[in-house]
Amino acid sequence: MLNFPPWTTTIRAFLPPLGAGGLLYVITLVWYGGSPLTTDVGYEPVQPVPYSHALHAGTLGINCLYCHTNVDKAAHANVPATETCMNCHQRIKAKSPQLAAVRESWSTGNPVEWVKVHDLPDFAYFNHSAHIKKGVGCVSCHGRIDTMEKVSQREKLSMGWCLECHRAPEKNLRPPEMVTVMDWKAPEDPQTYGARLKEKNHINPPVHCSGCHR
Repeated sequence: MLNFPPWTTTIRAFLPPLGAGGLLYVITLVWYGGSPLTTDVGYEPVQPVPYSHALHAGTLGINCLYCHTNVDKAAHANVPATETCMNCHQRIKAKSPQLAAVRESWSTGNPVEWVKVHDLPDFAYFNHSAHIKKGVGCVSCHGRIDTMEKVSQREKLSMGWCLECHRAPEKNLRPPEMVTVMDWKAPEDPQTYGARLKEKNHINPPVHCSGCHR
């Protein structure tokens, strides 16, 4: 028969709460550590060209649609072609070392290897044009791009985050012609104004699985 030291009797009383606490710690660690708020928000990759949205979209006031030409027509937002960059930069800062990758792309025909920032899972379907045409502003998902020197992800873009908007889209609605105006403000209470736009434009976002998983 084994004889255990007296302290084992004392510690035995602490084993259940320690076990429960350990399990809670693991669950919290997995839940928080795997959350898009932890893994995705703040993602700011280094790009092959130091392109400043704060300069181009902010200071110079270039409209989003000048570079991202198909966001109001297609499901996927296009990365600007090198030709778009060179429309200006054949004459403006034409020899800047910061634009070496753009000039190389222009001369070789190979695209600039931009790094995608807002990258949804393959099993999630998102249609840019559907949102743009209904009046969901760029800032709702991307934040104030016109103030960013380097683009980073500002929202979770998780399923729960999307569903919050689909169930109550009013606060994110504006006239469709204003979707690219970064500093646009509703002329009255955003919720009230959005409710009228929702009714006027027959906006009824899907909340069933097949709306985003196809």
